[in-house]
Amino acid sequence: MAHIVVDDSENLEKAIKRFKRMVEKEGIIREWKKREYYEKPSTILNRKNKALRRKLMKKTRKTQESKSY
Repeated sequence: MAHIVVDDSENLEKAIKRFKRMVEKEGIIREWKKREYYEKPSTILNRKNKALRRKLMKKTRKTQESKSY
């Protein structure tokens, strides 16, 4: 359980920000990431295939560069 001690002289906004950071650090509440919404299965598949193609292109480029010596 996250808790903070707020001084009388401390600004309320700073205390809230400090509490928010502590809660996120402990993993109680996560920040919303980019893809935390519904994606169609075809969109997910297209994104994964595109990443795979990029990975393979990078791998072939590296092997071609190493063979050129």
